[in-house]
Amino acid sequence: LRKNFEQDPQGKEVPINGMIVLHCRPPEGVPVAEVEWLKNEELLSSLTDDNIDTRADHNLIISEARLSDSGNYTCLASNIVAKRRSATATVIVFVNGGWSLWTEWSACNVPCGRGVQKRSRTCTNPAPLNGGAFCEGMSVQKITCNALCPIDGGWDEWSEWTICSSQCERQRSRECNSPAPRHRGKMCEGNSEATENCTDGLCTQSMDSSNDVALYSGLGAGIIAVAILIVAVMLYRKNHSEYGVDVIDSSALAGGFQSFNFKTTRQGNPLLLNSSMQPDLTVGRTYSTPLCFQDSADKELFDPLPDIKVKVQSSFMVSLGVAERAEFHAKAPSETFPRDLSRDYCSTADGRKKGLLTLNGPFSTCKEQLRTTGMFGHPGGRLVVPNTGVSLLVPHGAVAENMSWEMYMVINQGEASVQTLEGCEILLGPEVMYGPPGLDLFCPVAMTIAHCAEVDAENWNIQLKRKTQDSKWEEVMSVEEESTSCYCLMDSASCHLLLDQPGLYALVGEPLTQAAVKRLKLAVFGSMEAGSMSYSLRVYCVDDTPHAFQGVVAAEKTRGGQLLEEPKMLPFRANTFSLQVSIQDVPQFLWSIKPFTTCQEFSFPQVWCSNQQPLHCAFSLERYSPATTQLSCKISVRQVKGHEQILQVYTAVAEV
Repeated sequence: LRKNFEQDPQGKEVPINGMIVLHCRPPEGVPVAEVEWLKNEELLSSLTDDNIDTRADHNLIISEARLSDSGNYTCLASNIVAKRRSATATVIVFVNGGWSLWTEWSACNVPCGRGVQKRSRTCTNPAPLNGGAFCEGMSVQKITCNALCPIDGGWDEWSEWTICSSQCERQRSRECNSPAPRHRGKMCEGNSEATENCTDGLCTQSMDSSNDVALYSGLGAGIIAVAILIVAVMLYRKNHSEYGVDVIDSSALAGGFQSFNFKTTRQGNPLLLNSSMQPDLTVGRTYSTPLCFQDSADKELFDPLPDIKVKVQSSFMVSLGVAERAEFHAKAPSETFPRDLSRDYCSTADGRKKGLLTLNGPFSTCKEQLRTTGMFGHPGGRLVVPNTGVSLLVPHGAVAENMSWEMYMVINQGEASVQTLEGCEILLGPEVMYGPPGLDLFCPVAMTIAHCAEVDAENWNIQLKRKTQDSKWEEVMSVEEESTSCYCLMDSASCHLLLDQPGLYALVGEPLTQAAVKRLKLAVFGSMEAGSMSYSLRVYCVDDTPHAFQGVVAAEKTRGGQLLEEPKMLPFRANTFSLQVSIQDVPQFLWSIKPFTTCQEFSFPQVWCSNQQPLHCAFSLERYSPATTQLSCKISVRQVKGHEQILQVYTAVAEV
């Protein structure tokens, strides 16, 4: 086989989709040499690519050039004696550039008068590649434009004066059409009409004196009727105040219930039935006191805090559209505080099974109840247990005419009596009873119960339960489902219920995921121990309901404790992790604390299943010198792998 090819393939530049033909004449030899083609040192085969033909007289033919066909091609001749390689031919497949579509014409570059508009295109359809030619022509076009200038309006001439009227006045007018405003021009300034007295102030009007008599007679009769109505209402309210509840007129309560529609509010989250409606905080009465207690002796408990304003308002009443005059409170008995909380709440859940509510039986003693009563007639009324977030609304017409009922409402103060045998249910608010048992009303009553859950249908299954006559608890309804016997409206802090059967009710919740959250209220109290240099800090963790927090306040009142920081809310998740309480930043040169007591911990079942019962831990600090009169430190309350709150303590320490 001779060494030199008779014809070597030649390199080419071919446009995309063009034909590529590479000629190859192998050297003479005996036997005759066979020819193969290599691309970038890899063997080409027409059997695997229909676009390639290598069988036509040793030539390589590519029917439609592609970008991938660019490369170095070599002709390989061989027989049984030897192999020969041709010179390498470089093939480049190029792409010529093409124009894109024109853009829209731009706005005229001047607001008024002669200007310019532009449009453009780019050489990207396709962009030039592998040495392809760039697009020919202009990439930008310009044309002239004329923007209409604004024309401000101008007043036309005044019209003629009208004839003098019976009121001794005449008028004239003008129009803004000389010219009319166009092309964003300004409207005319000034008045389009004018009026003047047409008698130089000497106006005489002939009016029938009998019209004046009728007018003033009607006004006088109206004023007398209003005065009589006000006196009658005041006497009526005074006569009914002896029952301990304010009775309101029919219009206020009827408006609250006749227009109430529960089904139409179920949008979005089924638990938040009316989540977009916010209470109107501008309605209500504002009281400026240290906090929310009736007894003046309670002021000592909150002396370290500045006076705050407490807004009295019922979000349920606002949602129902009832006016401010429908806000009436029952007079609470003098002994309404929970039992003493001096026992150590750090061990309240030791005997509890995780996720199981403890059985305590029905109400037992008066010490474990908050009770209020009121006499209700046909106009209806409202009972409120102070400082608990619990109220009962009797609508107008619920009681038959010429009849009255002495109704009561009771809150269980002891351990939760509701029990669940499956799941992981907890008590979300106080157990509330209303009666009497034989109560016969024409329409349901509205009960409001504060709760401590961050309501979310994906994370909670919330149910209302009622205690039966055989002391068992039955499910009345699930908040997510419709019920024919009870209606429920959930907001962020309270549950509002329409009930038609007296009895003992409880709101319970079962967490569906570990993202379920119940709110804890955190508070720190302090007191100096008598006859010693020690100062006690007590940190409470309690379900975030007004009723539960009142138990803490009552216990601290008996101890002489003082609230050292505004209570704060901590979201506690159902992730099975514990709650840690630690004291930090104690001045080491002024105060001492026992080693290994700076951090205390509550297990998850203790906190999650507290069921409205407070948990607390104490830190005992001792002064080095009686001259130390100030204490500052931080209390950290955090859930492992959860949220954290800091309670800042800064207080004056006085001798007891």
